[in-house]
Formats: sequence, structure tokens, C-alpha cells
Amino acid sequence: MNKYIKIAAAAVLILLGLYMMFFTRNLGWGIVIFLLAAAPILLFFKNEYILLAFWQLRKQNMEKAAVWLQNITNYQAQLHKSQYGYFHYLTGLTQAQAQPAKVEPFMKKALEYGLNMKHDRAMATLNLAAAAISKGRRQEGQKLLEEAKRLDSAGMMTDQIKMMKDQLKMPTMQKHMHNPNMRNRGKFS
Repeated sequence: MNKYIKIAAAAVLILLGLYMMFFTRNLGWGIVIFLLAAAPILLFFKNEYILLAFWQLRKQNMEKAAVWLQNITNYQAQLHKSQYGYFHYLTGLTQAQAQPAKVEPFMKKALEYGLNMKHDRAMATLNLAAAAISKGRRQEGQKLLEEAKRLDSAGMMTDQIKMMKDQLKMPTMQKHMHNPNMRNRGKFS
């Protein structure tokens, strides 16, 4: 649903509540309708599909979270600007296991649009570090790991950061080491 339809529904409910309170003297029903107007206003700033996707992620159900996110067809028309980053963040998290190569652009956009919570920024940065390390960009991965460690003030991702730092310490195999003819090159010269 378009975000502005929610504001229009809230305005209609507020006007109806005012009408009930002042013109028909039904103070109780006017207050109830007035309180019901809070729901569309809340859903303007916190999209229902984003909230449901977060709920499914808490239950570790990535498939259902992805289904809820697929209901957002045009994120710029359906979401408030403060939710753009979380849309990309959640989309990246739901695709992390199935398609790890597609996570990096989503996390970059999520950080670009902004994430409110520090641990969300740390998780996005950690995913970017993993993508950089897997693509052989070790220095960029190291910088992103340090940033993720700085952002992880609660220590929730300490194990993952340590594991990735250990992975960085492992020597990289040179490309010619995989080719058996390249190893024996000196013998034939």
C-alpha cells in the first residue's frame, strides 16, 4: 500500500473522531476512533512488511522473511525514507545463505541509506567484509572488519569477527600453485 494512503486514512479517522466527539457528543467512540488513527500513522513510519520480516528473522525463518519482503514491490513508493536502508539490509540478510554473491550491493545500499541501530550497521559491515575477503580484497576486508569490531559495542559478533580475522591470517595460495605444470617449470628449463 502506498505510504500516503496510510496518512489519508489516518486523517479521515481523526476527522471522524473529532466529528463523533464534538457534533454527536459520543465522547467514548470519538476517543476510540482517535486512537485507531494511530495505527496508520505508525505504519507510515514503520512498514508492516518490514516489521513482519523482522519477526520472521527473529524466528530464524529466512524463507518467510523473504516472502514478506517480496510484498514490497516499489520500496520508494511504499516505504518512508528512514526504512529504505532496512529494506536493503533485510533483503541482503535473506539472500545471504542462498546467493552470497548478491549480498554485497544490498549491504552497501543499506549503509548508504542508513541504519538506525549500531548492531545492524555492524552486521552489514561484517557482511561487506566477508564479501571483500571472498573476492580477494584483503586490505578492504581488514578495514571493514575493524569497523565492524568498533560498531559491535555489545559484543554480539565477536566470534564471527575473530573467525574472519583468523581467515585473513591464513596465507593465500598463489594462482600458479594450482597448476601442476607451473610447479615443475624449473625442471624443464
